[in-house]
Amino acid sequence: MSAPVFSTLGCRLNAYETEAMKELATAAGVDNAVVVNTCAVTAEAVRKAKQEIRRLRRENPQATIIVTGCAAQTEPATFSAMPEVDRVIGNTEKMQPATWAAMAPDLIGETERVQVDDILSVRETAGHLIDGFGRHRAYVQVQNGCDHRCTFCIIPYGRGNSRSVPAGVVVEQIRRLVDRGFAEVVLTGVDLTSWGADLPAAPRLGDLVMRILRLVPDLARLRISSIDSIEADEALMGAIATEARLMPHLHLSLQHGDDLILKRMKRRHLRDDAIRFCEEARRLRPDIVFGADIIAGFPTETEAAFANSLKLVEECGLTFLHVFPFSPRQGTPAARMPQLAGPVIRERAAQLRALGEARLLAHLEGERGRTHRVLMEGPRLGRTEQFTEVAFAADQPEGRILSATVTGHAEGRLTATVAEADLAA
Repeated sequence: MSAPVFSTLGCRLNAYETEAMKELATAAGVDNAVVVNTCAVTAEAVRKAKQEIRRLRRENPQATIIVTGCAAQTEPATFSAMPEVDRVIGNTEKMQPATWAAMAPDLIGETERVQVDDILSVRETAGHLIDGFGRHRAYVQVQNGCDHRCTFCIIPYGRGNSRSVPAGVVVEQIRRLVDRGFAEVVLTGVDLTSWGADLPAAPRLGDLVMRILRLVPDLARLRISSIDSIEADEALMGAIATEARLMPHLHLSLQHGDDLILKRMKRRHLRDDAIRFCEEARRLRPDIVFGADIIAGFPTETEAAFANSLKLVEECGLTFLHVFPFSPRQGTPAARMPQLAGPVIRERAAQLRALGEARLLAHLEGERGRTHRVLMEGPRLGRTEQFTEVAFAADQPEGRILSATVTGHAEGRLTATVAEADLAA
């Protein structure tokens, strides 16, 4: 008998849900199982999931292989057809205790091999709450699903429509996390800025942020993960301007820098909207740093359109780029549009990544001599308020927030020394 082995692919939300599944599987007495929590964001992600399943089967020939996550939700037949796979369960089912109870050794032969229901019919968030995912930074899921239908995106069919966790539930969870010693909490979701639209009185994400900061005064640092900048509300902008405990780092779902491509993507913003948002956020919080998702090689993307994405990186002052080479997802409108050649897509992605590396280098150079409050994630690694990684030459107390002065950078990280006051402490 052995504890289940979990393999997580894809986003931070998937990693959060893996922690929930570990608790559910343990409580149900599941053993000798391998669980693969898949991603479906690109065709490459699905290919990697298949590769991972085959590897895990070779390494665990006698185990029950259970496949779940977004790729299992959107392509259950693909995974059930793999000889390595014993069970396929959907994104809703993976969060239900009954699913895992049925995986117990004495019942597994009696359960359906494929358990994937229509996730678009789901109207409530799952009741799982993880108190302490991460060692010193906790991640709290406040929203799931997406009501938008961008032409390239399969995720709504893997996650369902947008559902929000009520503010009171979120606040109570964060209080517990702070009581357990967590200094930083990150709010996560699939479409975070849609939080609250399905709740009574339709509160906004900014209302949730302000409520957390007001009702959990001992929380040292609050972060919000990827947002859709066009949906940033007035209260959120006010929090960026006035709340020092809200960290000055935002990851933006921009996707492209050309207006025609943005329209073909069915995005809700234009390039000037993105530029204005970054300018306004930087005016409100001069030390703010931006990351962004950008797709290279979207169908019909001309050289001029691609050049607009390159220019947007500079015009928005982006620091951390997450570049996606376009990958058609079956069932999405973009998969039916005229496609670019693979080498062109890869070359444009490489150009964007090179620009991203240059932007990061410029950011690191600009930090030399500055003092930051750094949350120590390991004995010699931590992150600044802007989420920039910092390396130290000597061990520091993990979980502490230290004042540190930047001395330089190496291998994509800042280097720093701890202030005398913190050394004495």
